[in-house]
Amino acid sequence: MSDRRGGASSGGGVRGELKQRVKTGRGRTLSQKRWLERQLNDPYVARAKREGYRSRAAYKLLEIDERYKLLRAGQKIVDLGAAPGGWSQVAARVVGPSGRIVGIDLLEIEPMAGVEFITLDFLDPEAPARLTGMLGGPADLVMSDMAANATGHKKTDHLRIIGLAETAAEFAREILGPGGAYLAKVLQGGTEGALLNDLKRDFAAVRHVKPAASRADSSELYVLATGYRGTPAAAASSDED
Repeated sequence: MSDRRGGASSGGGVRGELKQRVKTGRGRTLSQKRWLERQLNDPYVARAKREGYRSRAAYKLLEIDERYKLLRAGQKIVDLGAAPGGWSQVAARVVGPSGRIVGIDLLEIEPMAGVEFITLDFLDPEAPARLTGMLGGPADLVMSDMAANATGHKKTDHLRIIGLAETAAEFAREILGPGGAYLAKVLQGGTEGALLNDLKRDFAAVRHVKPAASRADSSELYVLATGYRGTPAAAASSDED
């Protein structure tokens, strides 16, 4: 999950937050300086380090799961855009040794117990078949935190991330078993209407979710579709198994 993706009390009776400032220089651009400053002052970044999670994004999935009970022991899960592994890490702790998790990302991911990663572009024509073979059966959950590199043009960035979510949804329909779920990052803006309508035809419930761990100033939110009804082909495959 490419993590390009509450406030913390200051304690001691001090009002507000003591923010760290980053000096320009050392070849940093202004945008790099702002990103580093935000990371240093982000309570979820600090919490992830304390609690051993690979990224602050772990808390997004933890919150969504606490609310909607997506994760269960023994599940088969596909993690799209998995780097650096925060979502897979959360999922692996719940599904346990009886489950199976496979993840994919353009970036190489440090190995993780209970998860099998491949370094490959999900848009590569070989990717869906590779993931399907690795999982070894219908999935219970397809989750995607994929995000295209930002161009700085709001409409273009929105269309690109919706395109990724739509491609992930097509894959989800191929690999999910009946009753399965799909979770994907999108951006606020309204152009995901076609995606939502398609999902409503195939899933019992479709909703938007914005976990507290998503930065307040970000247009990021997630589409969650649960209760996959299954296509005839998927149902037949499941019956044969």
